[in-house]
Amino acid sequence: MSFDGLQMLGTAIAEFMTIRILFDVLWATQLGIIVGMLPGLTATMGIALMTTLTFRMDPGNAVLILICMYIGSIYGGSRSAILLNIPGTPANAATAVDGHPLARQGKAGQAIGLATTGSFFGSIIGMVMLALFTPIIGNFALSFQSFEFFWLAIFAVVIRGTLTAPKDPLKGWISGFLGLTVAMVGMEGIHGHVRFTFGVVDLSGGIRLIPAMVGAFGFAEVIMMMKHTRVDVIKTKITHVIPRVREFAKYWKTIIRSGLIGTFVGAIPGVGEDIGSWVSYDFARRSSKESEKFGKGSIEGLMAAEAGNNAAVGGAIIPVLALAIPGSAPAAVLLAAMFIHGVRPGPLIMIENPEFVYSVVAMFLLATTAMFILGLSMVRTLVKVLEIPRTRLMPVVFVLCVIGAYAVESRAFDVVIMVAFGVIGYIMQEMDYPVAPMILGIILGDILDKNLRRALVLTDGDLVPFFTRPISLVLIVLIVFSLVGKTEWFRRFVNAIKQGIVSVVRRRA
Repeated sequence: MSFDGLQMLGTAIAEFMTIRILFDVLWATQLGIIVGMLPGLTATMGIALMTTLTFRMDPGNAVLILICMYIGSIYGGSRSAILLNIPGTPANAATAVDGHPLARQGKAGQAIGLATTGSFFGSIIGMVMLALFTPIIGNFALSFQSFEFFWLAIFAVVIRGTLTAPKDPLKGWISGFLGLTVAMVGMEGIHGHVRFTFGVVDLSGGIRLIPAMVGAFGFAEVIMMMKHTRVDVIKTKITHVIPRVREFAKYWKTIIRSGLIGTFVGAIPGVGEDIGSWVSYDFARRSSKESEKFGKGSIEGLMAAEAGNNAAVGGAIIPVLALAIPGSAPAAVLLAAMFIHGVRPGPLIMIENPEFVYSVVAMFLLATTAMFILGLSMVRTLVKVLEIPRTRLMPVVFVLCVIGAYAVESRAFDVVIMVAFGVIGYIMQEMDYPVAPMILGIILGDILDKNLRRALVLTDGDLVPFFTRPISLVLIVLIVFSLVGKTEWFRRFVNAIKQGIVSVVRRRA
C-alpha cells in the first residue's frame, strides 16, 4: 500500500470515530450475528432486507451498515453450526464438522470462543488483502474494454453455476442464464427499445433487482419453512468463552494459511465464502499433524473453517470494488446496494473515487473489531435466540419482504415481482437448482447487454475482436474449461493423456 493509501485509510478511520457511526457499527454487526445464527436466515437475505431499510440513508453510512451486516452474519452462522449442527449460513457448513463434536463434549463455550478468534484473524487477513490488491487489480482492469467485460460477465455466471451445483453443473448454468434472460426484460440501455414485456406496461422499466432478490432469498425461505418443523436446540452449558492465548497460538500457521486461501478463493468471481471455508478446512486437514482429530472435535479444523470463510468476505469485495463483479452472493447484493446508493465501483474507481476504497477498508476494520468484541460477549444471552421457533420467525421475515420490495420505489407491482420470484426460488430449490446464479445473472445482465452492444457499435458489427484480444482469449479459455471440465468425455481425455505420458516415461526409463 502506498503512502497516499495509508493517508486516505487513516483519514477514513478518523472520520468514522463518532458516537453515531460507532453505534451504527455495533447494532448492525450484532443484528448480523443474530441473522447469521438463525437457521434459514442467510447473509444474503440479511443484506437484501437491510438494503431496503437503508435506502434513504447517506451512501457512506448505508454501505457501512451493510458491511457490518455481511461480516456479522457470516460469523454468526458458527453459533448454530456449533450448538445445533445446523449451519446458520452455507459458509459455516465446515464449521459444524468439528464445532458440533466439541459442543457434544461439553466444550461449546470454548468452541464459540475459538471460532470467534479464528473469524477475527481471518477477517483481518482478508482486510489487508483487500487494501493491497484492490488498487492493483483496479489499475489492471483499466485495460479492459467492452469486449473483456462481456466475457467477464459470462465467466462469472458460468463459474458461479459450476461451483453452486457441483453434482450437476448444468443446473447452475441454467439458473445463471435464466438470470441473464430476466435482465433483458424492459427497455434496453442504449436506444430505449422495449423488449419482452408482452404488453405489460409495468415491465417496461425492467424487473428490479431488490424485489427479485428479496423474493428469491427471503420469501422462498418462508415457503420452504411450511415444510419443516422446528429443530430442537441442544441444551449445553456455556463456559470458558474467552479463549486462552495458547489455545489458538498453537495453530497460527493454520490461521494465516486459511486466511490467505479464503481470500484467494473469495476473490474468484462467483465462488463464495462456503467454498473458501471448505478449501481452507481441506488444506488444514491434509497438512495437520493431528489429522485423525478432524471430524471428531478438532480445534485446528474449527479455526481453519472460520478463518477461511471470514477471509473470503474481504476477498469477495475485491472484485466488487475493482471490477464491479461480485465474488459471492452476499457480495452481489452489496454491489447492487452500492449502485442503488449512487456509488459506482469498477475499473475507474481508483481514478474517480480512490477515497471510497480505503473507506471500505476502514469499514471492514470497524466491523471486524465489533464482531470480535460482540462475539465474545453476551454469548449466553444470544444463544437463547436459537430457541425461537422458526415458524414464529418467518411471518416477521414475510412482512420485511413485503415492506422491502415496496419501499424502494413505492410500487405495488414490485410486491408482485417479489412473490413471483419467491415462488420461482422455492421451485428451483425443490428441483435442486441453485438460486444464487440466477440473482448474479440479473445483476450482470445489464453489464453484459450494454458491453455487447457497445462493442458491436465500436467495431461496426465485427465479432472478430471478441475472439482475438489477449484478455478476451484468456477468459474464453477459462469459460470453455469451466463448461467441459465436468464432463465425462473430458475426464476420459485427460486420463488418456496421463496414461500416454506415463507409458512414454516408462519406455524411456
